[in-house]
Amino acid sequence: MARDRADRHRVAHLVLINAFVGAMVGIERTVLPLLAEAEFGIASTAAATAFIASFGISKAVTNGFAGALSERWGRRPLLLLGWVIGLPVPVILMLAPSWSWILLANVLLGVNQSLTWSMTVVMKVDLAPPRSWGLVIGWNEFAGYAGMAATAAATGLVAARWGLRPEPFYLGLGAALCGLALSVFASETRPPSRPARSDGPSPEAADPTPTFLAVLARGSGGHAPLTVASIGGLATNLKDGALWGLLPLLLASRAVSVGGLGTVVATYPMVWAVSQLVFGPLSDRIGRRGLITAGLLLQAAGVGGFAFGTSYAAALGSAVTAGLGTGMVYPTFLAFVSHRAEPAWRAAALGVYRLWRDLGYAVGALLSGLAADALGLQPSLTLVAALLTVVAGVFWFGAGRR
Repeated sequence: MARDRADRHRVAHLVLINAFVGAMVGIERTVLPLLAEAEFGIASTAAATAFIASFGISKAVTNGFAGALSERWGRRPLLLLGWVIGLPVPVILMLAPSWSWILLANVLLGVNQSLTWSMTVVMKVDLAPPRSWGLVIGWNEFAGYAGMAATAAATGLVAARWGLRPEPFYLGLGAALCGLALSVFASETRPPSRPARSDGPSPEAADPTPTFLAVLARGSGGHAPLTVASIGGLATNLKDGALWGLLPLLLASRAVSVGGLGTVVATYPMVWAVSQLVFGPLSDRIGRRGLITAGLLLQAAGVGGFAFGTSYAAALGSAVTAGLGTGMVYPTFLAFVSHRAEPAWRAAALGVYRLWRDLGYAVGALLSGLAADALGLQPSLTLVAALLTVVAGVFWFGAGRR
């Protein structure tokens, strides 16, 4: 009982840390797309969204190695390293003399997010029994996206009152300092050995610990359930990269104020955050496959709503719909992958999934930016909605019955 209470306290500590991890991304969601044109004179949507691509690529690549490195070095050292790398980000965003400095800040932010967020997920999986993975991952994702939503809304309000720079980014500096301070007091969770857990359902037969390249191959085409999880995660973050870059521009083109824009941009991750408290535990009870498929379809409906709904109320409704769909899939995908990997390579499998998922930021930002330049904002979002619909079918047929 004492051990269970201690583990619950450690999980709660990690949940709090991840709120500040999410807050670091939230400082950009409202302000940075507007900053591209207002201060740096960037008219091309594709060029303006390049900061999301630099974030997504660095986060994805680091994700690919973070899980495997944590098996060698431990979880806590990587958590602390992530915060040290993230500390300069808000300072660079405040003082950047050119757009290239913004891109550099987002490379650092991607590494920060990968190391800190990955470690909070893996550490919770270390501490919790498999029957509770959906629950603890749901709390982790709730905290991260609640932090993102809070700072997205706050930066919109600050920018409306004091301007786009530097005041909104003071929030990011505070978040980085708080996250680092809390992480200093986190304890290591890596087990001394990696025996298979008797209470964890896994369809895989126990096997020797595979190399990282072998796990990468499994998640990239060699294992059907892991592969369709990677595809679904990539599509989910492709959508998020598109909304991150295009939604502020779309709403601004419809004469929505900066404060109102910040409310819509914050509503989407806030609903995403809160709904994970429901859908993470629910997936432990009813299974993952149906929830993930439904979540992908809801995301498609939300993106389509942004494209075709022209009123402010329609934008808020679309934000709620897209947030619910994302909340359905985010913790559920992580639990889905965790159940299909043996303990000896589970952290690496989560890293491979997160690699493909977070490449979606880069793919979504670049493709939607190019499409917006060629076709317009509305057709670009329509294409994203259509892609999500197709991926929902791919996942349903490829995930197996569990």
